[in-house]
Amino acid sequence: MIDIKEKDIDICEVTETHNEIIEKANVIKSKSNELNKIADFFKIIGDRTRIKLLYSLFEVNEMCVCDISSVLNKSGSAVSHQLRVLRQADLVKYRKEGKVVYYSLNEKYIKNILEIVYEKVNGK
Repeated sequence: MIDIKEKDIDICEVTETHNEIIEKANVIKSKSNELNKIADFFKIIGDRTRIKLLYSLFEVNEMCVCDISSVLNKSGSAVSHQLRVLRQADLVKYRKEGKVVYYSLNEKYIKNILEIVYEKVNGK
């Protein structure tokens, strides 16, 4: 039996490569653009204010900027900035009713992603 110390578990003890596996994994070279978009998506939702904003919309479906500001305890201009980032990423949509602007999540897949991540971090 080989005694592997906890600190060394991430390191192979031999320098042998597996060409078939490497060949399959090299698909990332042809998918670089798509993978960059995925990374950008997670950067956008990785911001604490934006993720709280998205979860608020997830729970309520639609909110005006004033209500979002109150929930997040942020100024209207700070919330508007975050909403602009989310709108440019096509994650939220808005509708105007008179002088009030209401925001909601843009696509069902965003709700699914938020639900999956929430369950993951809560051990479900």
